[in-house]
This record gives sequence, structure tokens and C-alpha cells, in this order.
Amino acid sequence: VTVAACDVADREALATLLAEHPVNAVVHAAGVGDHTMIEDSDPAGFARTVSAKAAGATHLDELLADRELDAFVLFSSGAGIWGGASQSAYAAANAYLDALAEHRRARGRTALAVSWGGWADGGMAGVGDGEEMLLRRGLPPMRPALALSALQQALADDDTALTVADFDWQRFIGPFTVTRPSALFADVPEAARALEGPAAGGAEAGNALAARLAGLSAGERDRTLVDLVRTHAAAVLGHDGSAAVEPGRAFNDLGFDSLTAVELCNKLTADTGLKLPTTLVFDYPNATALAHFLRTELLGAQDTAGPERQAAVDGDEPIAIVAMSCRLPGGVGSPEDLWRLVTSGGDAISGFPEDRGWDIEGLYDPDPGTPGRTYARDGGFLYDAGDFDAALFGISPREALAMDPQQRLLLEATWEAFERAGIDPAAMKGSRTGVFVGMSYQGYGAGLPEVPEGVEGHLLTGSAASVVSGRVAYSFGLEGPAVTVDTACSSSLVALHLAMQSLR
Repeated sequence: VTVAACDVADREALATLLAEHPVNAVVHAAGVGDHTMIEDSDPAGFARTVSAKAAGATHLDELLADRELDAFVLFSSGAGIWGGASQSAYAAANAYLDALAEHRRARGRTALAVSWGGWADGGMAGVGDGEEMLLRRGLPPMRPALALSALQQALADDDTALTVADFDWQRFIGPFTVTRPSALFADVPEAARALEGPAAGGAEAGNALAARLAGLSAGERDRTLVDLVRTHAAAVLGHDGSAAVEPGRAFNDLGFDSLTAVELCNKLTADTGLKLPTTLVFDYPNATALAHFLRTELLGAQDTAGPERQAAVDGDEPIAIVAMSCRLPGGVGSPEDLWRLVTSGGDAISGFPEDRGWDIEGLYDPDPGTPGRTYARDGGFLYDAGDFDAALFGISPREALAMDPQQRLLLEATWEAFERAGIDPAAMKGSRTGVFVGMSYQGYGAGLPEVPEGVEGHLLTGSAASVVSGRVAYSFGLEGPAVTVDTACSSSLVALHLAMQSLR
């Protein structure tokens, strides 16, 4: 055995080595582990990870193009087949190896690409907490002897590309399909059986829980089911008790991912006897909302008092406005502020804000006829229009920058209107609540000589009036009509008219 080292991503070094040490077969098993989300990757880091596999394999293919080889084996990875958490560059590189094997075959050359699962006892999966992460995902690392036996069989069968991995289907397939269906493993019988869900606690478990709830008051039923959800959620997340799971806090904020979402679903399935969707924690984003769903499923539609509760109203008042919020010039941040401004005869006009990057002195000219200037020094401004808690609404800082401030302000005002009505905003998800927006002018970002880097992809949704009502509906999970109305000065009046028609 001759050991001769070089960087296979360095074409010159590899050419020199191959000239000095002729080979009859190639086994390309290089790789660089890199756990970085694609949005956090920089081009140089992405290139390093890809190069270790793609560049080296390409150089071997090109430098040995005219040589008859006994074998040309590429160690690929399952990350290129089914993806891998935080493995964007690594997955891309391995998908390239699979394609390269097919390309060599098309040229009449020998080639085999094996998309491996994790190897135990020294494989890349053994670095750091790799093996523990794979086990948690339902991919137990393979014993090397078993993997080598599979490799020997693939060479004997003259395969071109195949996947060799060990699966714990019960643990793997649920999280893999939790946010979207996939046909990738549809023909694998074990995967199909696992997708049917774990054996439920059966009718006995569901009947016992339903009978227990039927003997309780409405408030006690809610507390019982919320406690059930919190207890299981805390256990899945590794907490000592349910106190760590706040009833109204989003599961996403508590640390749930696709794996733990499926675990919680399985525990609740066993306790309730219900066939629950694996998307449960995404459909019902906190313990309170999930408990309300379980109550409906266990006790039926007649026991659904929740966000769409009926309110007793006077017969002469078919439509009632129960809450309001506003942002207006003059420091008006609430209906109370607006009333004080009106009753005091206050003035909402003030000087130009100084945090907008405007050349205030350069803008002013006392002559009204001067082109490109204004003779006004005052106006109606919202001084805190730039303040926005993007994370609260699940919006990235870059997207927030590209959004018309009117969209940001409307999200904040909607949240406040819910609170003023005594309604938990999170509890409205899935309700038939409508959104009617009157909006007539959008000029945000118009005429920019240069678009800030990183926001180009968000400008369309950030500046289009048609998106405004949909953004509110999406952010709060509202499933009623979502309409943006532009009838110039009457936009708000027409929107309110349509909203009342919709309620009637």
C-alpha cells in the first residue's frame, strides 16, 4: 500500500500525484461537514464545502477520462436525496456526485455513486454530536461491515446510483413529512405503515377522557386539556414540569421542531384515542389553541365555545364596534390619545422628523415655485413609524426593511385591536375572521436610485396594496375574506361598509 496525500480539489496537485502513482480504480470518499443554514452561508464557505466533494470528483473524472478503470466509486450522502438540517452546501455537493455518476455512465464509463446514511465507528456522523442527531432523526449509524457488504453487492450488480441507509421509520417518516407531503418513500412498505401513525390508545382511551370531560364545567374542561397538552409538551422538550410551557406561548418559540412536533402528536394520540395530524403544533400554535381543538374533537361541535363565540347583542344594533386602535400624527397612539387631541383642540402638525435621512435644510425654500423644494417646514408625521418588532410577527429584519411602514403599522394596530377587545391574538388562528383594509397610496421605495442589498426579493410584497390585507390574515391565521380596497379618499369608508355587509 502506498499512501500519497494531496488535496483532490487542487487539480494540479492531483494530476502530479496520478502521474506518479497510476491507479486502476477510484474510491472518492472525501467530505467536509458543515452545519450552516443557507441564509447564513457566505459564498466562500459554501464553495469550500462543495469543493471537497464536487471539485475533487470532477478532477478525478477529467484526469482519468481516457483510462479504463475497474471502478469509479463516489461516496455520496443521503443529504443529497432527502435533505439535511443545516446541510445546504453539503446536500448540493452530494446531489452533484449522483449526477456525475449518471453522466459517466452516459459516456460509457464505469461509475457508482452511493448515497450513504451515517456510518458508525469513525464516519463523518461520529464528529461532535452527529450520531446523536441522526438517531434523533431516525437514522441510526450503520455498522461498517454492513455498509461494506452493501458496497460489494452494488459493485457486483454494476449499479450506477443507489441509497444505502438504516432507517427507524417510526421516528424518521413523521418529521420528514410533517410540514409537507412527500412521495419519496411512498413505495417503501415500512414507511407507509409508519405514516399511518402509532397505535392509538384506542377507543377506550378516548372514551374515558371524553366521559371525564363531560362531567366537568366548561372552564374545568379547558384547564384539564390545557394541562394535558402542557404536560406532554414539557416532557417532549425535556423540562421537569408543565410550568415551563406557558399556555399562550407559541410552540415554535418554546423550541418545537418537526421531530418534537411528531413526538407530542404521538403522545396526545395515545391519550385521546384520536387520529391526529402530524402537523398538529403548526395548525394549533399554542397549548390553549390545541386544547380547544382537542375538546372539539372529543366532545363534538356543540362544545366549541372559543374565538368565534357568540355575543349577546341588542336587537337594534346588528353591528357593534367593540375595539379600536390607531396611529395618527400629533403623538396619537391610542383612541384615548385621539379623543384628548380632539377635546383639547390640539394641533397634530409638527416639524419634519430627523431620523429619515432627509436633507431638511436642503428641502426648504420660501419660494413656492422653486422646483424640487418645499416652502413648508411642518406636516403630519408619525415620529415612531420606524419602530417595529419584526420578530413578534415572524418577519425577518430584511423583509421588514422592504415593507411599506403602513403594513408594519397595520400589523401593530391589529394586534392592539385584538387586545382591546379582550381577545388573545393567537386564539384567532383558524377562525373565520375577515380583514377589510382601506388603502389608497403606496410610495414606499419608489424612485430609489439603488435598492439596499438583500431586500430586492421582498420589495414587491412590501409595496403592493393588494398584499396588505393578506399579510394581516396570514400573520394571525385568519381564514375569513381578506380584501384591500382602493377607492381613493373613500377607501376606509368603503372597506368598513364591505366588512359590515360581510358580517350581515
